[in-house]
Amino acid sequence: MKDYLSLAEAAEIIGKSKETLRRWDKEGILNAVREPVSNYRMYHKNDVAQLLGSLFAEDVSHEVSNYVTPDHRYGVLELFAGAGGLAIGLEKAGLHCVALNELDKWACQTLRQNRPQWQVLEGDIKNYDFSQYHGQVDVVTGSFPCQAFSYAGKKLGLEDARGTLFYEFARVVQEVRPALCIGENVRGLLSHAKGKTLQGMISILDEIGYQVVPVQVLKAVQYRVPQKRERLILVGVRKDIDLHFDYPKPHKRIYTLKDALKKGSLYDTDVPPSIGVSYPEHKKKVLDLVPPKGYWRDLPPDIQKAYMGGSFYLGGGKTGMA
Repeated sequence: MKDYLSLAEAAEIIGKSKETLRRWDKEGILNAVREPVSNYRMYHKNDVAQLLGSLFAEDVSHEVSNYVTPDHRYGVLELFAGAGGLAIGLEKAGLHCVALNELDKWACQTLRQNRPQWQVLEGDIKNYDFSQYHGQVDVVTGSFPCQAFSYAGKKLGLEDARGTLFYEFARVVQEVRPALCIGENVRGLLSHAKGKTLQGMISILDEIGYQVVPVQVLKAVQYRVPQKRERLILVGVRKDIDLHFDYPKPHKRIYTLKDALKKGSLYDTDVPPSIGVSYPEHKKKVLDLVPPKGYWRDLPPDIQKAYMGGSFYLGGGKTGMA
């Protein structure tokens, strides 16, 4: 197997556009080398593997265990719960979900359907007082949206964050006073407003009595999940607690789409047969025009605009469309 990947091969493996890889080269995130004759960008396979976490390992005999036996029943209050992905992960880790707050009515319906025993607080977080959970939960978690702050003062405080959903997250943490608070967000939070937004969040948590451990971006593909999803994790430990926090160790084996669909080490059965989704006839006609391995940009310009609608003018790759 060759040691280098072309720009197109690397982009396909990593799941990013060629434009993103060119930008990463300039920013030093993933450096390319130039092929001597053609001067094309090439990527060393080891560099790509290191970026994704042993992507090319095919025969890994050992696994990492992050299992810890809890010494008592830990409770969690989940904010911005969505359909419960983070809450179910915490449940699988042995924590008890005391209550969840979510605005979207359909997500709340999903939560109640999948976990009838959970207390779902449906509605805007701004309308809830969570003081009743003071002393009742050990962890407050939330996948709050990333919003800009006002930087009028020299040091961003809780009052400066009013009007943002991170303010609501911090407000609940202040009301409940859990041992830990855990925030989850996209990797882009690292560079949002040139890093000031993240630093502002850390400053606010410090103000209300929480020491933030070094922020990390965890990759789902390194934790037995067949998906290239990256998430920034923000962990705050209450300052009166002497606690050393360790992030989970990444697994060596990388799971793929086949592992997600077929019986194996992840699941006991195959995914049941499905007839799939019936596309409208006008969409079928458009999709039939897309060449193999192509996407919407390979369509004629007039069809691009009709198919993409307003998204056509927003820029970006959107390589998953069509």
